[in-house]
Amino acid sequence: MAVHFLHTSDWHLGQFFHNHDREFEHTQFLNWLLEQIKTKQPQALLIAGDIFDVINPASSAQKQLYQFLADAHELAPHMQTLMIAGNHDSGYRIEQVEPLLAKYNAKAVGIVGRTAENTLNLDRLLIPIYDQQQNIIAWCLTLPYLRSAEITGLNEHTTNSQNAISYLHQQLIAEAKARKQPHQALILMSHAHMQGSETSDSERPIIVGNEEALSTALFDDVIDYVALGHLHKPQKVGQEHIRYSGSPIPLSFSEINYKHQVVEVRIDPQLEDDARFQFEALLIPRSVRLHRLRGELNEIFEQIRTLEHGEIAAIDQREYVDIEYHTATPPPPNLRQCFEDALPPNRYRLVRISRQYQAFNLDDAQTQKIHLEPPTPKKLFEQLWVKQGYSADDSVLKDFLSLVAEAETSIDADETA
Repeated sequence: MAVHFLHTSDWHLGQFFHNHDREFEHTQFLNWLLEQIKTKQPQALLIAGDIFDVINPASSAQKQLYQFLADAHELAPHMQTLMIAGNHDSGYRIEQVEPLLAKYNAKAVGIVGRTAENTLNLDRLLIPIYDQQQNIIAWCLTLPYLRSAEITGLNEHTTNSQNAISYLHQQLIAEAKARKQPHQALILMSHAHMQGSETSDSERPIIVGNEEALSTALFDDVIDYVALGHLHKPQKVGQEHIRYSGSPIPLSFSEINYKHQVVEVRIDPQLEDDARFQFEALLIPRSVRLHRLRGELNEIFEQIRTLEHGEIAAIDQREYVDIEYHTATPPPPNLRQCFEDALPPNRYRLVRISRQYQAFNLDDAQTQKIHLEPPTPKKLFEQLWVKQGYSADDSVLKDFLSLVAEAETSIDADETA
């Protein structure tokens, strides 16, 4: 019998985007996902890590998750929800509520764990997936974000992170092979950075000890599907059955063109080769748009004029705007206010302004004098102030110099005491 499941990851519940709450956007995504579950009735939902944005998520973010699990269970009581901890999650925290999760046919694997004999606890990493008649139709090999302290020092095969990761994969896959029946599929779910994959600027580096990203050679050919988390761009890694589902909403402006999705997968292990798989990308509607404006100031204002009009009453539903203006001269005074006034009212949130210095030509560069003396606090402050997109302001500079003078006086007093 084929196993039918949905692969998603990197929800980052509780994220603040340039100090703006994303609760509305996450709610829209979760409501959409509930509709998919209601319609498609999968046997499992896989959430491949980074469920929350921080290890100590706000109560509102936790409530979103647990309300979703309750609603999903009501819509599809037979569906198992299997989730692993990512590098943004606390593995211990997501496992603490195991009795609650069990009521909703859900399971969280946050840590690898060890046995009393100080060996890898493989039992807790191998989770059976059942059909509605309670027959095992697949095994899910769950690998949360692998922290060095959890997997090193077990034996001579685990002296550092890289050989410990390799050893763990070998042992877990060997155990899964021993349990697998011919009609059962093997699904590996992992939160990791794989070689050859494409990253965005919102992903926190997770490579341990500056080691290289992991190789897909870790995945034995017996594995039918690899459900990856951590990278936010939906993508295949080398082969059709090794995939990142990506994040459900853009977590930075670098993700503005991503086709956010949940991957629907069907696997019939009794068929041969590619005939075993059926994949479909379920595209997630974007509830709040992002706009990235780039160019010289006159070009920026022209781009603003082309933006849609029409008020959006709720602030948390207004569209995000990121402006990067290019100039070789100091910006005009009150530039932010100029941008705000130009934007159509009550529709947009201007969340970031940055300045890109234009390169000067070679002749200009050759006439520049090179100053090797260290910059003064005044000079540093002026450079940072302008770089942040603010215009020169004598009153602000005067206040800063006053603070510097007070600090110097305090230091002198300490030295003479």
